[in-house]
Amino acid sequence: MTVLSYYNPLMTETEKKTIVLVGGAGFIGTALARDLIAAGHTVRIADIVSSATYPEISVLADLRNPESLRATCAGCDVVYNLGAVHRDDVRPLSLYDEVNVAGSENLCRVAEELGIQTIVFTSSVAVYGLPEGTPDETAPFRPFNAYGRTKAAAEAVHERWQAADPENRSLTIVRPTVVFGPGNRGNVYNLLRQIAGGRFVMIGKGTNRKSMAYVDNVSGFLAFVLRYEAGVHRFNYVDRPDFDMNTLVSTVRETLGKGRGVGIRLPYAVGWLAGLGFDVLARLTGRRFPISRVRVKKFCASTAFSGEKMAASGYRPPVVLADAVKETVLRECGTPPE
Repeated sequence: MTVLSYYNPLMTETEKKTIVLVGGAGFIGTALARDLIAAGHTVRIADIVSSATYPEISVLADLRNPESLRATCAGCDVVYNLGAVHRDDVRPLSLYDEVNVAGSENLCRVAEELGIQTIVFTSSVAVYGLPEGTPDETAPFRPFNAYGRTKAAAEAVHERWQAADPENRSLTIVRPTVVFGPGNRGNVYNLLRQIAGGRFVMIGKGTNRKSMAYVDNVSGFLAFVLRYEAGVHRFNYVDRPDFDMNTLVSTVRETLGKGRGVGIRLPYAVGWLAGLGFDVLARLTGRRFPISRVRVKKFCASTAFSGEKMAASGYRPPVVLADAVKETVLRECGTPPE
């Protein structure tokens, strides 16, 4: 699958920027670096680990260390804040606040000191919690975990930075739904591997809808929003159409040549009890397991979000969602039998 950068690479010299991607060594940041470099920008990647893909433009920095941020951001026009603690099994819980909230305060303070006037912050639809209906960007925040709570708090930190000089500072907040693609090792990858290995069991009715976002479409949109000038600009990011879990699982099974349908199905109550058992086992052993009460709850919830504002922006995702799912399945799990 060929993914084209949204940008025409023939930019004028005044349109080209020096950009630092804080937390840019990760999954989304690597795709974004590719798109920004292709567009002609000068890019630096700042992270607690070196970028495996772009080591030549990678420097070590930590959101918790203002001095490292100051050295990295000096001379830059734009800062992308992609850094976050995001797993749902992080211990101690204080790390969420130290990195996501206090780290954002450090970065905004450094941006103010250096006169940087443009920040793009990748938040998350986790700020809405497990929503009823299809929340748009004006929906109230009801996070149910530490990740969502600290992403909401980090948004407020960035908004205060913008409000200190509203006529000149541009802040774009992008709230992606679950992001997937080849190379990711998150929840979608785990689902694909479980189905491919014959270890997947459907929990619940499977009619719950899931908004998803393909990594190359998300990175394209993050590059697209550089055009926004002074103000605060908020967007959910989702690819359409939403799949329900029955459709998603069936699509993966068919792509892998495993037939139609979802296979074995368990009632929600049984799945929840299994998650409870693994939670107890995790506390006793200190090990991490792919099943927990939180993950069962998230799996069986409808997490669909409005993408109308993003669609109205003029951005056109380069990859169709159904094609992205099939491409990811084949690259991560192998080709189906003849």
